[in-house]
Amino acid sequence: MSTSSTPFRWAVLGPGAIARRFASQLPDSAEGVLVAVGSSSPERARAFAEEFPLEGPALVGDYEQVLASDEVDAVYVSTVHTGHARLAAAALEAGKHVLVEKPLTPNSGTTMALLDLAARSGKVLLEAYMYRFHPQTVRVLELVAEGAIGELVHVDASFAFDTGSRSGRLFDTATAGGGILDVGCYPLSLARFVAGAAVGRPSVEPASLTGRGTIGETGVDEWAVAELSFPGGATASLRTGVRLADPQSATITGSRGVIRLSDPWGLGEEQVIELDVVGEEPRRLEIPCASTYALEADALVRAARAGGEVPELTAENSLGQARALDAWREELSLRFPFEADTADIPTLTGRPLQAGSVPTGAGVPMAYGSIPGVDKQISRLVMGCDNQMNLAHASAMFDAFFEMGGTTFDTAFIYGGGYIEKLVGQWVRNRGVREDVVMITKGAHTPYCDPESLTRQLEESLERQGTDYADLYMMHRDNTDIPVGEFVDVMDEHLRAGRIRAYGGSNWTPERVDEANAYAKANGRTGFTILSNHFGLAEALDVPWAGCVHATDPDSKAWLEERGIALLPWSSQARGFFTGRAHPEDRSDAELVRCYYSDENFERLARAEELGAERGVPATAIALAFVLHQQFPTFALFGPRSIGEMRSSTLGLGVELSAQEMAWLDLRSPSR
Repeated sequence: MSTSSTPFRWAVLGPGAIARRFASQLPDSAEGVLVAVGSSSPERARAFAEEFPLEGPALVGDYEQVLASDEVDAVYVSTVHTGHARLAAAALEAGKHVLVEKPLTPNSGTTMALLDLAARSGKVLLEAYMYRFHPQTVRVLELVAEGAIGELVHVDASFAFDTGSRSGRLFDTATAGGGILDVGCYPLSLARFVAGAAVGRPSVEPASLTGRGTIGETGVDEWAVAELSFPGGATASLRTGVRLADPQSATITGSRGVIRLSDPWGLGEEQVIELDVVGEEPRRLEIPCASTYALEADALVRAARAGGEVPELTAENSLGQARALDAWREELSLRFPFEADTADIPTLTGRPLQAGSVPTGAGVPMAYGSIPGVDKQISRLVMGCDNQMNLAHASAMFDAFFEMGGTTFDTAFIYGGGYIEKLVGQWVRNRGVREDVVMITKGAHTPYCDPESLTRQLEESLERQGTDYADLYMMHRDNTDIPVGEFVDVMDEHLRAGRIRAYGGSNWTPERVDEANAYAKANGRTGFTILSNHFGLAEALDVPWAGCVHATDPDSKAWLEERGIALLPWSSQARGFFTGRAHPEDRSDAELVRCYYSDENFERLARAEELGAERGVPATAIALAFVLHQQFPTFALFGPRSIGEMRSSTLGLGVELSAQEMAWLDLRSPSR
């Protein structure tokens, strides 16, 4: 029973079979009490409350009524997989701590969005891998960490059963059925926990994952296997299924011995860890029974009281788990209809997007500028769209950027072979925001860098995106074998036809831009108003890709100031030079060394780190602020792979730099 004078008040949302296990064990928790139950079915809610009598306020109602109660501290979400995200988001917004049955959501994109909301809410969001808190699992991870079986070599784990029929939620694609998400997540999570324990971390993401399996007649995975490798060389073999029985077991092999578990997930009355080490007598470690659902409830309460997250199951762990589950399903070419690249994927909350409704990582509003020809606000940070894996991931990323005030998106004909443009276009259609965003489209990339190819690619890009115009169009490369006037003529033609609003070049030299604009002026054409070259605090010694052009040298900077052309710099963070990766003695990254390793750049890095320490921001924020504080208009391109990276990348928006500090950072002054 609860022993605290201030019990922690729980509500169950989704009173199904697994919720019954939670409710039956909650009385074993240190201070949890069940006070409410919510369901879309009043009858089910009442039946659950009769089976598990509630303490005051003894609230029985629908989801909204339960979440509106001030007498509920936390909710346990145990609906079908596809109901987790929306309910958890509503609970977080209602100020509740949230325990969500695994998987947190059906895919990593939605998981990422939910974790971001939780971080902003200040409430605990815990994914309910209850077995992680059982003394058996705790002891196994201790044994691995202690080196009881030597160096970790391999994990073999299985959770599979045969339902005997193909009916119910497990066989419905609309509820994200199948074995991988429902029970395959257990052996996958164990492999990641064990690999983490071996290197002193809570969990580790696999370096590679391959898989095979059988998709049944209803469209879900009925049997699946996976082979994983982890950094350092350890491997794992996983099995799961809902139409094939396989012993629920786990075997952990090391260089000196083996750990065997005959009941890693169910965790019944008697638990035994079999430990065999070379040259020693086999050992049977008996583990006392424990109420795993009460233990996970207590873990959430401890985190809630402390104002942190649950160390065993962090947000980083949940996102890594979701990515690995995605990878396993991708190996089987399994995406559910609701996450297809043509699906109308809703926002996390179900509400329309609200531009600028969410603070940037710096806690300040997004900054904006303007470019001649475009009658929209152009965000000073531009979302590079080449890191999107699928529409679910893209939707989460683009939603977050838009709600932080981001308006401008950068894509190109070649990104993902056209796949990225389709994702961007589908998101714009789903959200109905075409007139609220600035779309940058790039084409004419080597070897198809000529006016004829440019026209063909522009038309195809617009078709992929489902729009009839690009706000900004950039020729991705230059071709000096073609007279510059031919490029200007075709660009001016598209501009007059309304297919573009303004144009320029990516990786064009100042000399060719001057030549182009001179031709435009002499022939009544519209010239370049934008340029996208490599630019940042680090001066480029070379460029990463053939055909690229940098503008980091003093002459290029002077030219930009004199011309006033808007610069959309790429790689302003110098491929990670300012992230802490670069050290003079570390020459493992040949590209980083070739492009940026110089005494001058390491001095710039040292100064950025010094100033960042004083301002309480990383050196990357100082490097971004340097770009944004130029005497010519700049709109920095960045390509985050997660919402967390995005928020971190926006920290530079909150940094103000004086002219003296700018000169000092750029080594033009010995002091600041």
